[in-house]
Amino acid sequence: AVDAALENVRLGREADAVVVDFHAEATSEKYGMGHHLDGRVSLVFGTHTHVPTADDQILAGGAAYMTDLGMCGDYDSVIGMEKSEPLLRFLTKMGSGRMQPASGAATLCGVVVETDPKTGLAVSCDAIRLGGRLRERLPAVPSR
Repeated sequence: AVDAALENVRLGREADAVVVDFHAEATSEKYGMGHHLDGRVSLVFGTHTHVPTADDQILAGGAAYMTDLGMCGDYDSVIGMEKSEPLLRFLTKMGSGRMQPASGAATLCGVVVETDPKTGLAVSCDAIRLGGRLRERLPAVPSR
């Protein structure tokens, strides 16, 4: 499906940038997709695990890549939910009510990618984390 979607879209011609969010469980699936699309897209990043990975990089063909961006939310939680209900469900296999969003300090997680304006391929790729419980990571953003 992704090959069909990209069939008539070439970086630097029909598109200035192509970004692929790959919502997958396994790291191997995400890496495989990154390598499969390398050179044809600007960025491949994974989502699903809610935990930011430390593998922000530029692949050999010029695509930026990160296995999982992480979530934007309270990390003193169970993937963004108040801890009590998910823990009860894990321990007893029964719930007592609806899960509620955690209300603590949020962390913004993501990636900053600079692309070459002629090719659409990545020039830089840096994870970003701001606020909350996780160690902050604020890359220098190129100025133009």
